[in-house]
Amino acid sequence: MRRTEYDDAQAAKRLKVPVAAFRWARHTGLIPDPDASSCQWSRAAVEALDADAVQAAMPSPPISGGAAADRIADALGTPNRTINGEPANVTAFVVRRFVDRGLLADLSANPDGTLHHPGQVEEVCRRKDLADLVAADTPLGPDQAAARLRVRRADFDHLVRLGWVRSPQSIEVRFGTSRAGAVNVALYTTASVDAVPAEHPEVDWEQLRTVEKGRRSPLAALRPKSAPVPA
Repeated sequence: MRRTEYDDAQAAKRLKVPVAAFRWARHTGLIPDPDASSCQWSRAAVEALDADAVQAAMPSPPISGGAAADRIADALGTPNRTINGEPANVTAFVVRRFVDRGLLADLSANPDGTLHHPGQVEEVCRRKDLADLVAADTPLGPDQAAARLRVRRADFDHLVRLGWVRSPQSIEVRFGTSRAGAVNVALYTTASVDAVPAEHPEVDWEQLRTVEKGRRSPLAALRPKSAPVPA
């Protein structure tokens, strides 16, 4: 059967260009919005595209989120070289947050990884506020977040329950070699954790930070605010 509508992968195949190049051309406006549906182009629209222009918009292959993290770390003068098991200075978690901020386009449809235009990554690396952005998007586990706020882990769990701080991503942590011992650990950005006290002045933070271990959290009596009902 003759195809009449194309998604981005199908359109890229018809044009004989990489899917990432097609997505980048769409991101830059070189390719118009889909005309057949919210995510599909008509046959006529695809046949009207200039495959050479799409390819020229991204002459170099895309780079992975990990490679982008390495380039950002190099730009900061803190290379991601693993020494004595030390973690990377800039991780793919930070790169995903840059995507959330709109600083980087994700050219991959794979939920397990990202792909980026190397030129756009280089533009990000030249930003004067790069160090501040990386610091704000650095991941914190629940225990680290609680320590940063100087509250108990139990109090931080209440902050999560109340919806005052949200995790954009989690990672799987294994205990031993079996996946049976694996647990998902939520990660939080440093900026979102730091913002909580200022956003909730109704809490006596100094008093909260002095609550002794084993005592009931003052946050336990609070309830999440209900989402407004659409009109």
